[in-house]
Amino acid sequence: MERDGIFAGDDPFEIARAWMAEAGEAEVNDPNAIALATVDPEGMPNVRMVLLKEIAEDGFVFYTNYRSAKGRELDATPKAALVMHWKSLRRQIRVRGHVTREDGQRADEYYRSRNLQSRLGAWASQQSQPLESRAALMAEVAKVTARKGPNPPRPEFWGGFRINPVEIEFWADGSFRLHDRFVWSRRNDADSWTVVRLNP
Repeated sequence: MERDGIFAGDDPFEIARAWMAEAGEAEVNDPNAIALATVDPEGMPNVRMVLLKEIAEDGFVFYTNYRSAKGRELDATPKAALVMHWKSLRRQIRVRGHVTREDGQRADEYYRSRNLQSRLGAWASQQSQPLESRAALMAEVAKVTARKGPNPPRPEFWGGFRINPVEIEFWADGSFRLHDRFVWSRRNDADSWTVVRLNP
């Protein structure tokens, strides 16, 4: 199958990183924004925007509060889908896969790389829980700042999730809606990828 230009390559993660790098030059805001889809215990889908922090050798990594709605949903049903869409490039990547926690040294390193206010905010926010007022949140930030100081450790309830894909689809806009679509699929991490061109 002929795959040239922006679709060329033998590693879908490398292609995804190349597209992300291009988006970093072209997209005005948050080129690493993804729409992340999960399901709740009743099977009702849930989707929200989060920031993708790494396209690793084997997965797509983002960070959050494990007690948040998405954290609880991913712990209960460790499968997810995401889409990255770049209007400036007229491209998107869709990913579906199994989810594991990124909860060790890499999570510690990423947490330390964040600015202090974000690190303190991770301690202060009971993400997805009801909040009385913004003033109450800021008061909690002040308390956490006094308790944790200028170098707070990563909270045990905060860390990463890694989506290990079984499917990655690359889409690029085409004239007259004759788009180019290539889907890479496999049953599990140990399998080789199969690549198929899809009709638009």
